[in-house]
Amino acid sequence: QVQLVESGGGLVQAGGSLRLSCAASGRTLSRYAMGWFRQAPGKEREFVGANSWSGGNTYYADSVKGRFTISRDGVKNTMYLQMNSLKPEDTAVYYCAAAMTARPFPIIIATSGYDYWGQGTQVTVSS
Repeated sequence: QVQLVESGGGLVQAGGSLRLSCAASGRTLSRYAMGWFRQAPGKEREFVGANSWSGGNTYYADSVKGRFTISRDGVKNTMYLQMNSLKPEDTAVYYCAAAMTARPFPIIIATSGYDYWGQGTQVTVSS
């Protein structure tokens, strides 16, 4: 079992930055593909970005490409989402997710591909 806890959300003005953290316990994340998703009110949960177990492959949704960056700290067993140049349309609850994969390189984009989810952290971007 993997427990995931997100933190770092908050209120920020458009153009600002936030760094979200996803701290894991129970298992090391070194064998898990990881992803970030978000859900705005009245909308379905959508893919933001994903990172392979190896850390060598990362993929982002077009809406955040060039603004958001995923990274991991193996010592802290934590994944991060650095969000720059934030826009009001980035307002949502952000979730991290983990999936055990047999190989180190796959990236998982679908929500159904993940085994574990955090509780989410609210990000609000004011105009």
